[in-house]
Amino acid sequence: MFESARLSRREIMKLTAAGVVGYSMSGWLEAMAQQNANNPQRRRSCILLWMNGGPSQMDTFDLKQGHINGGPYRSIQTSVPGIRISEHLPRVARHMDKMALVRAMSTREGDHGRGTFYLRTGYLPQGPIQYPTLGSMVSKEIGDPNLPLPSFVSIAPYRVFSPAAYSSGFLGAQYAPLMVGEVNGFNPQGGADQYENSLRVQDLLPPEELPAGQFDARVNLLQDMERDFVARHQTVAARSHQTAYERAVRLMRTSARAAFNLSDETEAVRNAYGRNLFGQGCLLARRLVERNVPFVEVTLGYMPNNPIGWDTHGQNFQNVQRLSEILDPAWGSLMDDLRQRNLLDTTTIIWMGEFGRTPRINQGQGRDHYPNAWTTVLAGGGIRGGSVFGRTSADGTTVEDPRAVSVPDFIATIMAALGIDPESTNMSNVGRPIPVADRTAQPIREILA
Repeated sequence: MFESARLSRREIMKLTAAGVVGYSMSGWLEAMAQQNANNPQRRRSCILLWMNGGPSQMDTFDLKQGHINGGPYRSIQTSVPGIRISEHLPRVARHMDKMALVRAMSTREGDHGRGTFYLRTGYLPQGPIQYPTLGSMVSKEIGDPNLPLPSFVSIAPYRVFSPAAYSSGFLGAQYAPLMVGEVNGFNPQGGADQYENSLRVQDLLPPEELPAGQFDARVNLLQDMERDFVARHQTVAARSHQTAYERAVRLMRTSARAAFNLSDETEAVRNAYGRNLFGQGCLLARRLVERNVPFVEVTLGYMPNNPIGWDTHGQNFQNVQRLSEILDPAWGSLMDDLRQRNLLDTTTIIWMGEFGRTPRINQGQGRDHYPNAWTTVLAGGGIRGGSVFGRTSADGTTVEDPRAVSVPDFIATIMAALGIDPESTNMSNVGRPIPVADRTAQPIREILA
Protein backbone atom coordinates (compact mmCIF):
# COMPACT_ATOMS: atom_id res chain seq x y z
CA MET A 1 0.00 0.00 0.00
CA PHE A 2 2.60 2.53 1.06
CA GLU A 3 5.07 1.91 -1.75
CA SER A 4 2.46 2.90 -4.31
CA ALA A 5 1.15 5.79 -2.19
CA ARG A 6 4.56 7.35 -1.44
CA LEU A 7 5.01 10.80 -2.95
CA SER A 8 8.21 11.73 -4.71
CA ARG A 9 10.20 14.74 -3.57
CA ARG A 10 9.18 16.60 -6.75
CA GLU A 11 5.50 15.82 -6.12
CA ILE A 12 5.75 17.03 -2.53
CA MET A 13 7.37 20.30 -3.66
CA LYS A 14 4.61 20.80 -6.25
CA LEU A 15 1.95 20.24 -3.62
CA THR A 16 3.75 22.61 -1.27
CA ALA A 17 3.82 25.33 -3.91
CA ALA A 18 0.12 24.79 -4.49
CA GLY A 19 -0.62 25.14 -0.81
CA VAL A 20 -1.71 21.51 -0.42
CA VAL A 21 1.18 20.32 1.69
CA GLY A 22 0.74 22.33 4.83
CA TYR A 23 -1.27 22.30 7.97
CA SER A 24 -4.18 20.58 6.20
CA MET A 25 -2.06 17.46 5.64
CA SER A 26 -1.51 16.83 9.33
CA GLY A 27 -4.19 14.19 9.70
CA TRP A 28 -3.06 12.28 6.63
CA LEU A 29 0.59 12.24 7.70
CA GLU A 30 -0.26 11.12 11.21
CA ALA A 31 -2.42 8.29 9.85
CA MET A 32 0.32 7.23 7.46
CA ALA A 33 2.92 7.20 10.25
CA GLN A 34 0.69 5.08 12.46
CA GLN A 35 -0.07 2.57 9.71
CA ASN A 36 3.56 2.43 8.61
CA ALA A 37 4.51 1.31 12.11
CA ASN A 38 2.49 -1.86 11.53
CA ASN A 39 3.56 -2.33 7.92
CA PRO A 40 5.69 -5.50 7.62
CA GLN A 41 7.62 -3.80 4.80
CA ARG A 42 8.53 -0.74 6.89
CA ARG A 43 12.08 0.48 6.70
CA ARG A 44 14.60 -0.48 9.35
CA SER A 45 15.65 1.90 12.10
CA CYS A 46 18.51 2.07 14.58
CA ILE A 47 18.71 3.52 18.09
CA LEU A 48 22.13 4.11 19.63
CA LEU A 49 22.26 4.38 23.42
CA TRP A 50 25.60 6.14 23.81
CA MET A 51 27.21 5.81 27.25
CA ASN A 52 29.52 8.81 27.28
CA GLY A 53 32.68 8.38 29.33
CA GLY A 54 33.13 4.61 28.98
CA PRO A 55 30.86 2.32 31.05
CA SER A 56 32.24 -0.38 33.33
CA GLN A 57 31.63 -3.79 31.81
CA MET A 58 32.50 -5.34 35.17
CA ASP A 59 29.48 -3.69 36.78
CA THR A 60 26.93 -4.01 33.97
CA PHE A 61 27.15 -6.98 31.55
CA ASP A 62 30.28 -8.96 32.45
CA LEU A 63 30.35 -9.27 36.22
CA LYS A 64 33.08 -11.25 37.99
CA GLN A 65 31.23 -11.94 41.19
CA GLY A 66 33.48 -13.46 43.85
CA HIS A 67 36.74 -12.26 42.28
CA ILE A 68 38.76 -9.48 43.90
CA ASN A 69 38.20 -7.39 40.77
CA GLY A 70 34.46 -7.98 40.85
CA GLY A 71 33.28 -5.32 43.25
CA PRO A 72 30.17 -5.46 45.46
CA TYR A 73 27.45 -5.94 42.83
CA ARG A 74 25.58 -9.21 42.50
CA SER A 75 24.56 -10.72 39.20
CA ILE A 76 20.94 -11.63 38.49
CA GLN A 77 19.33 -14.12 36.15
CA THR A 78 17.88 -12.80 32.91
CA SER A 79 15.06 -14.11 30.73
CA VAL A 80 17.64 -16.43 29.13
CA PRO A 81 18.93 -19.19 31.44
CA GLY A 82 22.66 -18.95 32.02
CA ILE A 83 23.03 -15.28 31.07
CA ARG A 84 23.44 -13.06 34.10
CA ILE A 85 23.91 -9.29 34.33
CA SER A 86 24.00 -6.60 37.02
CA GLU A 87 21.40 -6.58 39.76
CA HIS A 88 20.81 -2.91 38.94
CA LEU A 89 19.45 -3.71 35.46
CA PRO A 90 16.38 -5.85 36.25
CA ARG A 91 14.12 -4.41 33.53
CA VAL A 92 16.79 -4.83 30.88
CA ALA A 93 17.29 -8.41 32.07
CA ARG A 94 13.70 -9.23 31.09
CA HIS A 95 14.55 -8.59 27.43
CA MET A 96 17.68 -10.72 27.15
CA ASP A 97 15.89 -13.00 24.69
CA LYS A 98 16.15 -10.10 22.21
CA MET A 99 19.72 -9.11 23.10
CA ALA A 100 23.25 -10.18 22.24
CA LEU A 101 26.15 -9.42 24.57
CA VAL A 102 29.53 -8.88 22.92
CA ARG A 103 31.96 -9.60 25.75
CA ALA A 104 34.99 -9.56 23.47
CA MET A 105 35.56 -5.93 22.46
CA SER A 106 39.23 -5.04 22.28
CA THR A 107 40.89 -1.85 21.03
CA ARG A 108 43.99 0.17 21.80
CA GLU A 109 42.25 3.52 22.20
CA GLY A 110 42.02 4.53 25.84
CA ASP A 111 41.70 8.27 25.21
CA HIS A 112 38.20 9.75 25.38
CA GLY A 113 38.55 11.76 22.18
CA ARG A 114 40.11 9.06 20.03
CA GLY A 115 37.93 6.34 21.50
CA THR A 116 34.76 8.34 20.89
CA PHE A 117 35.73 9.03 17.28
CA TYR A 118 36.72 5.41 16.65
CA LEU A 119 33.52 3.85 18.02
CA ARG A 120 31.26 6.38 16.34
CA THR A 121 32.86 6.27 12.88
CA GLY A 122 34.67 2.94 12.68
CA TYR A 123 37.90 4.70 11.74
CA LEU A 124 40.75 6.30 13.66
CA PRO A 125 41.04 10.12 13.50
CA GLN A 126 44.02 10.48 11.21
CA GLY A 127 44.81 12.13 7.91
CA PRO A 128 42.63 14.55 5.95
CA ILE A 129 39.62 12.26 5.47
CA GLN A 130 36.48 13.60 7.16
CA TYR A 131 34.85 10.37 8.29
CA PRO A 132 31.09 10.50 8.93
CA THR A 133 29.55 9.41 12.21
CA LEU A 134 27.53 6.20 12.40
CA GLY A 135 24.15 7.92 12.30
CA SER A 136 25.03 9.76 9.11
CA MET A 137 26.15 6.55 7.43
CA VAL A 138 23.00 4.69 8.39
CA SER A 139 20.63 7.51 7.44
CA LYS A 140 22.35 7.83 4.07
CA GLU A 141 21.95 4.12 3.37
CA ILE A 142 18.40 3.47 4.58
CA GLY A 143 16.76 6.88 5.01
CA ASP A 144 13.85 8.11 2.93
CA PRO A 145 14.46 11.65 1.60
CA ASN A 146 10.70 12.17 1.17
CA LEU A 147 9.95 11.97 4.88
CA PRO A 148 9.39 15.34 6.59
CA LEU A 149 11.39 14.43 9.70
CA PRO A 150 15.20 14.53 9.77
CA SER A 151 16.80 11.17 9.02
CA PHE A 152 19.19 11.45 11.99
CA VAL A 153 18.38 12.90 15.41
CA SER A 154 20.93 13.16 18.22
CA ILE A 155 19.42 13.60 21.69
CA ALA A 156 21.48 15.08 24.54
CA PRO A 157 24.82 14.79 22.69
CA TYR A 158 28.03 15.58 24.55
CA ARG A 159 30.54 16.67 21.90
CA VAL A 160 33.31 17.99 24.13
CA PHE A 161 35.51 14.90 23.80
CA SER A 162 35.35 14.80 19.98
CA PRO A 163 33.18 17.24 17.99
CA ALA A 164 34.19 15.53 14.73
CA ALA A 165 32.67 12.27 16.00
CA TYR A 166 29.21 13.86 15.57
CA SER A 167 29.81 15.18 12.06
CA SER A 168 28.37 13.92 8.78
CA GLY A 169 31.87 14.30 7.35
CA PHE A 170 32.28 13.74 3.65
CA LEU A 171 28.63 12.67 3.27
CA GLY A 172 27.53 16.30 3.50
CA ALA A 173 25.12 18.41 5.52
CA GLN A 174 22.00 16.58 4.34
CA TYR A 175 23.05 13.68 6.58
CA ALA A 176 24.02 15.80 9.60
CA PRO A 177 22.06 15.19 12.82
CA LEU A 178 19.36 17.39 14.22
CA MET A 179 20.69 17.93 17.75
CA VAL A 180 18.22 18.21 20.60
CA GLY A 181 19.11 18.92 24.23
CA GLU A 182 22.86 19.18 23.71
CA VAL A 183 24.90 19.05 26.91
CA ASN A 184 27.65 21.66 27.01
CA GLY A 185 30.64 21.47 29.30
CA PHE A 186 30.12 20.29 32.84
CA ASN A 187 26.97 22.23 33.61
CA PRO A 188 24.16 20.06 32.22
CA GLN A 189 20.48 20.64 32.72
CA GLY A 190 19.06 18.99 35.80
CA GLY A 191 15.56 20.12 36.73
CA ALA A 192 12.25 19.02 35.21
CA ASP A 193 11.63 22.29 33.38
CA GLN A 194 15.15 22.25 32.00
CA TYR A 195 14.96 18.81 30.38
CA GLU A 196 11.45 19.59 29.11
CA ASN A 197 12.77 22.65 27.33
CA SER A 198 15.87 20.82 26.12
CA LEU A 199 13.86 18.23 24.20
CA ARG A 200 11.85 20.80 22.30
CA VAL A 201 12.94 21.82 18.82
CA GLN A 202 12.92 25.59 18.78
CA ASP A 203 10.97 27.69 16.26
CA LEU A 204 8.92 24.87 14.74
CA LEU A 205 5.87 27.14 14.48
CA PRO A 206 5.63 30.48 12.66
CA PRO A 207 5.14 33.57 14.83
CA GLU A 208 1.50 33.83 15.90
CA GLU A 209 1.27 37.42 14.68
CA LEU A 210 2.36 36.41 11.14
CA PRO A 211 -0.52 35.33 8.82
CA ALA A 212 0.00 32.00 7.07
CA GLY A 213 -0.04 33.58 3.63
CA GLN A 214 2.64 36.07 4.56
CA PHE A 215 4.77 33.33 6.10
CA ASP A 216 4.49 31.21 2.94
CA ALA A 217 5.39 34.20 0.79
CA ARG A 218 8.54 34.81 2.83
CA VAL A 219 9.53 31.16 2.62
CA ASN A 220 8.99 31.08 -1.13
CA LEU A 221 11.09 34.24 -1.54
CA LEU A 222 13.87 32.68 0.53
CA GLN A 223 13.76 29.49 -1.54
CA ASP A 224 13.98 31.49 -4.77
CA MET A 225 17.03 33.32 -3.43
CA GLU A 226 18.62 30.05 -2.30
CA ARG A 227 18.10 28.42 -5.70
CA ASP A 228 19.56 31.42 -7.48
CA PHE A 229 22.58 31.53 -5.20
CA VAL A 230 23.28 27.79 -5.52
CA ALA A 231 22.96 28.01 -9.31
CA ARG A 232 25.71 30.64 -9.33
CA HIS A 233 27.85 29.06 -6.60
CA GLN A 234 28.12 25.30 -7.04
CA THR A 235 29.85 24.65 -3.71
CA VAL A 236 29.29 22.22 -0.85
CA ALA A 237 28.69 25.10 1.58
CA ALA A 238 25.99 26.64 -0.62
CA ARG A 239 24.18 23.35 -1.14
CA SER A 240 24.44 22.56 2.57
CA HIS A 241 22.88 25.89 3.48
CA GLN A 242 20.03 25.30 1.03
CA THR A 243 19.48 21.76 2.34
CA ALA A 244 19.29 22.97 5.95
CA TYR A 245 16.56 25.48 5.12
CA GLU A 246 14.59 22.99 3.04
CA ARG A 247 14.62 20.50 5.91
CA ALA A 248 13.49 23.13 8.41
CA VAL A 249 10.62 24.38 6.23
CA ARG A 250 9.44 20.87 5.43
CA LEU A 251 9.31 20.00 9.13
CA MET A 252 7.44 23.22 9.98
CA ARG A 253 4.80 22.61 7.32
CA THR A 254 3.70 19.16 8.45
CA SER A 255 2.39 17.60 11.62
CA ALA A 256 5.52 15.46 11.80
CA ARG A 257 6.81 18.07 14.23
CA ALA A 258 4.34 16.60 16.75
CA ALA A 259 6.86 13.77 17.26
CA PHE A 260 8.77 16.11 19.55
CA ASN A 261 5.73 16.88 21.71
CA LEU A 262 6.10 14.45 24.61
CA SER A 263 3.02 15.86 26.32
CA ASP A 264 1.02 13.66 23.95
CA GLU A 265 2.10 10.70 26.07
CA THR A 266 0.32 9.68 29.28
CA GLU A 267 1.84 10.48 32.64
CA ALA A 268 2.21 6.76 33.32
CA VAL A 269 4.28 6.24 30.19
CA ARG A 270 6.49 9.24 30.85
CA ASN A 271 7.06 8.16 34.45
CA ALA A 272 7.97 4.65 33.32
CA TYR A 273 10.82 5.95 31.18
CA GLY A 274 12.11 8.18 33.97
CA ARG A 275 11.68 11.89 34.48
CA ASN A 276 15.15 12.86 33.34
CA LEU A 277 16.84 13.85 30.10
CA PHE A 278 17.90 10.32 29.16
CA GLY A 279 14.59 8.71 30.04
CA GLN A 280 12.53 11.24 28.14
CA GLY A 281 15.10 11.09 25.35
CA CYS A 282 14.45 7.36 24.97
CA LEU A 283 10.73 8.07 24.83
CA LEU A 284 11.37 10.62 22.09
CA ALA A 285 13.50 8.04 20.26
CA ARG A 286 10.54 5.64 20.25
CA ARG A 287 8.25 8.34 18.87
CA LEU A 288 10.72 9.14 16.10
CA VAL A 289 11.24 5.50 15.14
CA GLU A 290 7.46 5.09 14.95
CA ARG A 291 7.57 7.75 12.25
CA ASN A 292 10.30 5.96 10.30
CA VAL A 293 13.29 8.06 11.35
CA PRO A 294 16.17 5.69 10.48
CA PHE A 295 18.68 6.70 13.16
CA VAL A 296 18.25 8.17 16.63
CA GLU A 297 20.87 8.33 19.35
CA VAL A 298 20.38 9.13 23.02
CA THR A 299 23.34 9.95 25.26
CA LEU A 300 23.64 9.11 28.94
CA GLY A 301 26.81 10.72 30.18
CA TYR A 302 26.05 12.65 33.32
CA MET A 303 23.70 12.88 36.26
CA PRO A 304 22.27 15.98 37.94
CA ASN A 305 24.88 17.37 40.33
CA ASN A 306 27.39 14.77 39.14
CA PRO A 307 28.73 15.47 35.64
CA ILE A 308 31.35 12.71 35.44
CA GLY A 309 28.90 10.17 34.05
CA TRP A 310 30.48 6.83 33.18
CA ASP A 311 34.02 8.19 33.58
CA THR A 312 34.18 6.66 37.04
CA HIS A 313 37.80 7.06 38.12
CA GLY A 314 36.49 7.57 41.65
CA GLN A 315 33.50 6.21 43.56
CA ASN A 316 32.73 3.85 40.68
CA PHE A 317 30.15 1.72 42.45
CA GLN A 318 27.96 4.51 43.77
CA ASN A 319 28.02 6.31 40.41
CA VAL A 320 27.41 3.23 38.25
CA GLN A 321 24.46 2.27 40.45
CA ARG A 322 22.93 5.72 39.99
CA LEU A 323 23.55 5.62 36.25
CA SER A 324 22.07 2.14 36.03
CA GLU A 325 18.97 3.35 37.84
CA ILE A 326 18.54 5.93 35.04
CA LEU A 327 19.45 3.51 32.26
CA ASP A 328 17.32 0.55 33.33
CA PRO A 329 13.79 2.04 33.31
CA ALA A 330 14.48 4.01 30.13
CA TRP A 331 15.95 1.12 28.14
CA GLY A 332 13.48 -1.37 29.60
CA SER A 333 10.49 0.84 28.71
CA LEU A 334 11.90 1.39 25.23
CA MET A 335 12.10 -2.37 24.69
CA ASP A 336 8.59 -2.84 26.12
CA ASP A 337 7.10 -0.25 23.79
CA LEU A 338 8.92 -1.45 20.68
CA ARG A 339 7.73 -5.01 21.37
CA GLN A 340 4.14 -3.95 21.93
CA ARG A 341 4.13 -1.90 18.71
CA ASN A 342 5.72 -4.66 16.63
CA LEU A 343 8.70 -2.40 15.96
CA LEU A 344 11.47 -4.34 17.68
CA ASP A 345 12.14 -6.68 14.78
CA THR A 346 12.81 -3.70 12.50
CA THR A 347 14.70 -1.59 15.04
CA THR A 348 18.30 -2.41 15.96
CA ILE A 349 19.46 -1.09 19.34
CA ILE A 350 23.12 -0.47 20.18
CA TRP A 351 24.47 0.04 23.70
CA MET A 352 28.08 1.20 23.87
CA GLY A 353 30.60 3.78 25.01
CA GLU A 354 34.10 4.61 23.85
CA PHE A 355 35.83 1.87 25.90
CA GLY A 356 35.48 -0.10 29.12
CA ARG A 357 36.91 0.28 32.64
CA THR A 358 39.78 -1.45 34.35
CA PRO A 359 39.04 -4.73 36.09
CA ARG A 360 41.36 -3.64 38.87
CA ILE A 361 39.76 -1.27 41.38
CA ASN A 362 41.94 1.74 42.14
CA GLN A 363 42.60 3.36 45.51
CA GLY A 364 39.72 5.79 45.01
CA GLN A 365 37.26 2.90 44.65
CA GLY A 366 37.11 3.70 40.95
CA ARG A 367 37.93 2.07 37.64
CA ASP A 368 40.13 3.69 35.01
CA HIS A 369 40.12 3.57 31.18
CA TYR A 370 40.44 0.08 29.73
CA PRO A 371 40.14 -0.70 26.01
CA ASN A 372 41.66 -4.21 26.17
CA ALA A 373 38.58 -6.28 27.04
CA TRP A 374 35.09 -4.83 27.40
CA THR A 375 31.44 -5.22 26.43
CA THR A 376 28.90 -3.82 24.00
CA VAL A 377 25.28 -4.87 23.48
CA LEU A 378 23.11 -5.27 20.39
CA ALA A 379 19.37 -5.91 20.45
CA GLY A 380 16.29 -6.11 18.29
CA GLY A 381 16.20 -6.20 14.51
CA GLY A 382 18.75 -8.40 12.75
CA ILE A 383 20.17 -9.73 16.02
CA ARG A 384 20.01 -13.28 17.34
CA GLY A 385 18.61 -12.71 20.79
CA GLY A 386 19.65 -14.60 23.91
CA SER A 387 23.24 -14.90 22.72
CA VAL A 388 26.67 -14.05 24.08
CA PHE A 389 29.77 -13.67 21.95
CA GLY A 390 33.12 -13.86 23.68
CA ARG A 391 34.40 -14.70 27.10
CA THR A 392 36.87 -12.82 29.23
CA SER A 393 39.33 -14.30 31.70
CA ALA A 394 38.36 -14.92 35.32
CA ASP A 395 39.93 -11.60 36.33
CA GLY A 396 38.37 -9.74 33.37
CA THR A 397 41.65 -8.55 31.91
CA THR A 398 41.75 -10.38 28.56
CA VAL A 399 39.47 -11.80 25.88
CA GLU A 400 39.88 -15.58 25.99
CA ASP A 401 37.43 -17.09 23.53
CA PRO A 402 36.73 -17.28 20.61
CA ARG A 403 38.36 -14.08 19.31
CA ALA A 404 38.74 -10.41 20.12
CA VAL A 405 36.26 -8.11 18.35
CA SER A 406 37.65 -4.96 16.78
CA VAL A 407 35.73 -1.74 16.21
CA PRO A 408 35.48 -2.40 12.43
CA ASP A 409 34.12 -5.87 13.24
CA PHE A 410 31.45 -4.32 15.44
CA ILE A 411 30.50 -1.64 12.91
CA ALA A 412 30.24 -4.29 10.17
CA THR A 413 27.97 -6.35 12.43
CA ILE A 414 25.67 -3.36 12.98
CA MET A 415 25.50 -2.69 9.25
CA ALA A 416 24.73 -6.32 8.47
CA ALA A 417 21.94 -6.34 11.09
CA LEU A 418 20.43 -3.30 9.36
CA GLY A 419 20.63 -4.89 5.94
CA ILE A 420 23.46 -2.62 4.79
CA ASP A 421 26.40 -4.07 2.90
CA PRO A 422 29.45 -3.29 5.10
CA GLU A 423 31.62 -3.24 1.98
CA SER A 424 29.58 -0.57 0.17
CA THR A 425 31.56 2.62 -0.41
CA ASN A 426 31.08 6.39 -0.47
CA MET A 427 33.35 8.92 -2.13
CA SER A 428 35.34 10.85 0.46
CA ASN A 429 36.39 14.49 0.52
CA VAL A 430 39.81 13.50 -0.83
CA GLY A 431 38.40 11.61 -3.80
CA ARG A 432 38.90 8.12 -2.39
CA PRO A 433 36.09 5.56 -2.02
CA ILE A 434 35.71 4.67 1.66
CA PRO A 435 33.83 1.50 2.70
CA VAL A 436 31.10 1.76 5.32
CA ALA A 437 33.19 -0.60 7.49
CA ASP A 438 36.94 -0.95 7.18
CA ARG A 439 37.98 -3.67 4.74
CA THR A 440 39.60 -5.63 7.58
CA ALA A 441 36.22 -6.05 9.30
CA GLN A 442 34.77 -9.46 10.12
CA PRO A 443 31.08 -9.25 11.10
CA ILE A 444 30.11 -11.36 14.10
CA ARG A 445 28.00 -13.88 12.20
CA GLU A 446 27.20 -15.82 15.38
CA ILE A 447 24.92 -13.05 16.69
CA LEU A 448 23.24 -12.08 13.42
CA ALA A 449 19.69 -13.32 12.89
